[in-house]
Amino acid sequence: MPDTLLRLDTLEPLRARVAAWRREGERIVLVPTMGALHAGHLALVAHARAIGQRVIASIFVNPTQFGPTEDFSRYPRDTEGDLALLAGAGADAAWLPTVEIMYPADFATRIEPGPAAEGLCGRFRPGHFSGVATVVAKLLNQVGPDVALFGEKDFQQLQVIRSVVRDLDIPVAIEGVPTLREADGLALSSRNRYLAPAERATAPRLHAVLARIAEGLATGAEAGPLVADGIAELEAAGFGPVQYLEVRDAETLAPVARVAREARVIAAAYLGGTRLIDNVAALPG
Repeated sequence: MPDTLLRLDTLEPLRARVAAWRREGERIVLVPTMGALHAGHLALVAHARAIGQRVIASIFVNPTQFGPTEDFSRYPRDTEGDLALLAGAGADAAWLPTVEIMYPADFATRIEPGPAAEGLCGRFRPGHFSGVATVVAKLLNQVGPDVALFGEKDFQQLQVIRSVVRDLDIPVAIEGVPTLREADGLALSSRNRYLAPAERATAPRLHAVLARIAEGLATGAEAGPLVADGIAELEAAGFGPVQYLEVRDAETLAPVARVAREARVIAAAYLGGTRLIDNVAALPG
């Protein structure tokens, strides 16, 4: 790990470093991650470098956003490899809190987000967005950035975080960054490494189906038939279960029958044992 990347694992030096940068008038951008970094994360770091003077990336696999049957224990971890990637991408510091720092023995507070967390992933992952909202609020309070960046692939998560920041008056700008994709359209994700070769060949069909629905919506077509055909196509390709495939308003996440302003075609589906999520913008024609 190059010397230029600061490795910070306790709060006092983190806050001292941020305070020093702030005294110098520098704009601080936070890129929260759970590690297992890939090109999508590094694109966030690159964007952070373009809009600010100092970039902090956090690495924390948050146990409170995983359900009892989910993959917390096998979630990929490679801290030293991640630090090398962050250094190469030009991050200034890595914030590496432990579970004990985030959730000490007497920790008793959780944030319960509102309507943005209902339905979609919230239906299938009870407590997930409470865990996300709580850990992100803590990260924002620990680091105190001017801007925090989140990928649009987790679109419901992005909207939940925006609502938490607005409702709790946290002084930070939340910016969504477009999803980075493989050449065949598959959204980059740390979980893609779980896919067997045959599954990896099938996985891009998810994006293709969402994009085709978005094209239909742009012509004024009704969402219902397009969605039904899309679910049938995914199931025929080997996805299952398809937990949801819906059209939602991009701002409110309310269900949409026809597109009058920007919406999102958004889905979660299993391919083998791997849960894939993706979304595509749908604009009126």
